[in-house]
Amino acid sequence: PKVGCYIHGLFLEGARWDAAAGKLAESRPKELYTDMAVIWLLPVANRKPPESGSYLCPIYKTLTRAGTLSTTGHSTNYVIAVEIPTDKPEKHWIKRGTALICALDF
Repeated sequence: PKVGCYIHGLFLEGARWDAAAGKLAESRPKELYTDMAVIWLLPVANRKPPESGSYLCPIYKTLTRAGTLSTTGHSTNYVIAVEIPTDKPEKHWIKRGTALICALDF
């Protein structure tokens, strides 16, 4: 795009993307990982995060979320967090361990 960038090829763990509703949904039975829709990162100066209606979803390089702690205090496996629309509270997705993964191990 002229502004921002697209991210594609991520996998969702602990949830699935409901394209029809445009938000996070519960995983289907026996479905561990699902493809995530393309994410458009759009820079906005001094933007404040919304109070509700989104889940601040972490992105990890691999399924092994643990890594050595870097000087930032985050795991070296951690990439960034993105806001994903949802109609459930953030704690709902945190309890399920919902995260985006760059590469599956298998």
